[in-house]
Amino acid sequence: MGYTKDFDMVLFYTACVLVCMSVVFSYSLSVYVVEYLGFGQFHFFIRQLLFGVLGILIMYRLALIEPSLYFDTIGTYLFVFMFVVLAIMPFLPDFLVTQTLGAKRWIRVFGFSVAPVEFFKVGYAYFLARSFNKNLLKTKKHMSITDEMKLYIPYLLLFLLLVPIIALAQKDFGQLVVLLVMTFVMLMFANRSYRIFVFLGVFGIATMLFLILIAPHRINRIYGWWSMVQDSVLSFAPSFVANALRIENYPEPYQVGHSLNAIYHGGYFGTGLSDGILKMGYLSEVHTDFVLAGISEEIGFFGLFVVVGILMFLIQRVFRISRMIGNPKYHLFTLGVGLLIALPLLINFGGITGIIPIKGIAVPFISYGGSSMISMCIAIGMVLSISRNLKPKDKDEVY
Repeated sequence: MGYTKDFDMVLFYTACVLVCMSVVFSYSLSVYVVEYLGFGQFHFFIRQLLFGVLGILIMYRLALIEPSLYFDTIGTYLFVFMFVVLAIMPFLPDFLVTQTLGAKRWIRVFGFSVAPVEFFKVGYAYFLARSFNKNLLKTKKHMSITDEMKLYIPYLLLFLLLVPIIALAQKDFGQLVVLLVMTFVMLMFANRSYRIFVFLGVFGIATMLFLILIAPHRINRIYGWWSMVQDSVLSFAPSFVANALRIENYPEPYQVGHSLNAIYHGGYFGTGLSDGILKMGYLSEVHTDFVLAGISEEIGFFGLFVVVGILMFLIQRVFRISRMIGNPKYHLFTLGVGLLIALPLLINFGGITGIIPIKGIAVPFISYGGSSMISMCIAIGMVLSISRNLKPKDKDEVY
């Protein structure tokens, strides 16, 4: 029918390079953590290596399958099953879940901790793609505001269900922000009228403010961030505004301070792989949430530029496939996958540099973590499978 059956090998190899980088840095950056926790020297390295190999195998296998044969099955399973798991996690006994600071985010499976939310995000992208294709793209664009609002009620109800499940029970505000922004952007590409985005934007902002105001630790993060950036921001404001907004004697967030010290200490070329100092008990979660700061210290600004550049190249590759694919459902899904990689990267990078309040969220393909690694490999594998259905002329433009 004029379609080629080769998947995007450049995208596949790019993902493999990122997986290998993650394995290397999971060893280099975790030297203090393994000593502090009493683990073996290669504890995180071996685990991330196993996750990486398994992820690459899954990604390659999915890439070889025609998406029409499995796409809906995998997407539905990830969405429905993981949603149920997330909903019942707060009620599971302690021997089945790992609890941190009162939040149950991981389920114990054969000695490993699995984060269901990482897999749910891929299923959620599939659900939106399929549902928008069926219920939004196939309805007329110019509708009354009342009729158009009726289309969005199921999605609003679903998101309101996710608020207590993810933001309150799991205390994972960052993941909810990613899902909210992804939903908003995918709606824009579902070709709906712009007036609805005003309502959805107000609803999203109000929801985020509500979740911040009811959680003292989130308010403290905002105060800590503002105390760090207020001098530079308020220098442009009138004196009466600056005096009203200035916070006195509030401690700056030490995590961001150590993160900026790590970036500064690395300079242009870094201290050398495994020779970083700030990871030795100063920079918390350096192999997960602050992985970019740890990388910057050890391989410098230019090294960080290469790592982030490869990630951005992968994101751009996914977006180009999304733009070229003819099937609206596949188009929206690949767009969602690109956002699932781009948004955490932006949030993480903004947090470690103090541009935005710090929010613990992993960098896809780079941070240590089996759930994040395998779920992203599943997502990219599905995108690779979709890329096989590009027309030859479109494939030439993408490749």
